[in-house]
Amino acid sequence: MLSRTPWKQAVRALSVLLLTAAATLAPTAAASAQPAAATVDRGWNDFSCKPSAAHPRPVVLVHGTFGNSVDNWLGLAPYLVARGYCVFSLDYGQLPGVPLFNGLGPISVSAGQLKTYVDRVLAATGAPEADLVGHSQGGMMPRWYLKFLGGAEKVNALVGIAPDNHGTTLLGLTGLLPYFPGAKDLISSATPGLADQIAGSPFLTRLNEGGDTVPGVRYHVIATRYDEVVTPYRSQFLSGPNVTNVLIQDKCALDLSEHVAIGTVDRVTFHEVANALDPARATPTTCLSVVG
Repeated sequence: MLSRTPWKQAVRALSVLLLTAAATLAPTAAASAQPAAATVDRGWNDFSCKPSAAHPRPVVLVHGTFGNSVDNWLGLAPYLVARGYCVFSLDYGQLPGVPLFNGLGPISVSAGQLKTYVDRVLAATGAPEADLVGHSQGGMMPRWYLKFLGGAEKVNALVGIAPDNHGTTLLGLTGLLPYFPGAKDLISSATPGLADQIAGSPFLTRLNEGGDTVPGVRYHVIATRYDEVVTPYRSQFLSGPNVTNVLIQDKCALDLSEHVAIGTVDRVTFHEVANALDPARATPTTCLSVVG
């Protein structure tokens, strides 16, 4: 029984919890992280970019927990740039002394950083609104910006890829926390961005009270049946007007992408993101979208 677990086993179990979060929420490190300015060479974060008539809104990419503005978007950002979008990405939720791994600070504070960044993008591009695309925490955190920080007036659409809109238990591992005295307080003080994402947290309770959405914004959620982090996967879906919830396996039954892959390398998902950004020109998302 858990109440009889020796302290060493308790510490080991808590370590598994933290390592699982780090391993599964972090994007694959296919390339070493670079300063965001270097991504201008890859075609995004170019503040001289002016939106076209076909794509009049800039796209702001919001990374997930443990991610950063480069590594999370090595696949999707060039994909969107090649389709004529002005694309930008920010770093948020940094903790002092923790380089490269972001999204760990209090999520309400991170939402304020997103607000500042969107204002900067809109000022540079001259566009009245932006579209947001976020992975994991990055698909959920902008909802705080939309709901409490005036973002609904500046955002046309929020596309969430595997977002933890109603929190996560990391396959039930967070249910172990009450058995380890002080563990939850340790996580809250050391990595408040993780504590905010635990299902039932005060942050999520306030975010979701009164409804999942705000007027004037389109919401598009893309989930995978094989998500091992945000569980159950249907907890990612939103309720309300102007909401589209998509299970990627309904588009391509052969798609085995899990939590990390769906946001970083899955071109079936990329195609669905493009459809969400430009529904008037949408084409069917299928398994053949991998070559599109």
